[in-house]
Amino acid sequence: MEWEAAALVLSVRPYGEGSALVHLFSEEHGVSHGMARGGASRRQASLWQTGNLVMARWRARLADQLGTLTAEPVQCVAGRILDAPLQLEMVSSACALVDGALPQGEPHPELFMRLVRLLTLISVAPEPAPMGAYLRWEAQLLAGLGYGLDLSECAVTGAREDLVYVSPRSGRAVSREGAGEWRDRLLPLPALMTDETQDGTPEDWKDGLALTGHFLSRWVFGVRHQPLPAARERLVEYVQRLQPVPDAATESDQ
Repeated sequence: MEWEAAALVLSVRPYGEGSALVHLFSEEHGVSHGMARGGASRRQASLWQTGNLVMARWRARLADQLGTLTAEPVQCVAGRILDAPLQLEMVSSACALVDGALPQGEPHPELFMRLVRLLTLISVAPEPAPMGAYLRWEAQLLAGLGYGLDLSECAVTGAREDLVYVSPRSGRAVSREGAGEWRDRLLPLPALMTDETQDGTPEDWKDGLALTGHFLSRWVFGVRHQPLPAARERLVEYVQRLQPVPDAATESDQ
């Protein structure tokens, strides 16, 4: 069996002597695993980087075997953002989520195109970091897996305005009025999740990551008894470090 297609590099790790085990994501073949001979060598290091778009050739005698991989570069994402640590964390997190959430060999063409667009946005216009687009992409990933959030109207009152919370059980939006005495049990809904013109602040990013992370953990990885990918947790930790430090004088006055 053999195929050739544009594919995103999701993960790479050493395999044997000088080779690499590569996980790819393509439009027609979904997540695929293959062995790149010499993939761990210095000559091929820039090719097999997480987030890169390559023209891959996968070959195996049988479809369920570990194939062998060769590839040519199409778009180098990692190389463009080496000096942008937040953007690197975003790329690693997105690729790790897809790698862990999608079954091997199952096509998801819409998710593939959305991930291509996200990684292109991060690499072509890295500053400021498009965290709003990233968080909306996580919501799209949930929807693509059949776990879409309903952020269109309040689950309690039916209102479409002032939606500031999400129910942690149903994934439906809740308005400020509808929250009532239950507001402390709800997840904050930053405006950037529903407004594509907003990119938000680090505080919004923290709330957005908590929102999508709750449902990714509960509905996608939790049912497999797996934690969220380490790369996703590193992104959360990085964003938390961006929070403003409380002023000591202000604290002493309180």
